[in-house]
Amino acid sequence: MSNDLRIRVLDVTAEVCPFTFVKTKLLLEDMKPGEVAEIRLNAGEPLVNVPRSAAEAGHRVLSVEPEDAGRARWLVRIERGPGA
Repeated sequence: MSNDLRIRVLDVTAEVCPFTFVKTKLLLEDMKPGEVAEIRLNAGEPLVNVPRSAAEAGHRVLSVEPEDAGRARWLVRIERGPGA
């Protein structure tokens, strides 16, 4: 990753599917290949759909980690794919 790439942050915990991925997709489309997005989302549908849809679109899911002990909120790190 070059020095001019930055980490982009998006919180979709107030959103429901399909808007969780719609907002994630719009962010990824605005990023340069190799940039990383940190997406905060809730457990359940968003946690299943956002990483899966990002991978299917050609992006790389770097990590999926709980943000709280109750595992209600999660942080998903996604690297924008080169041709996505």
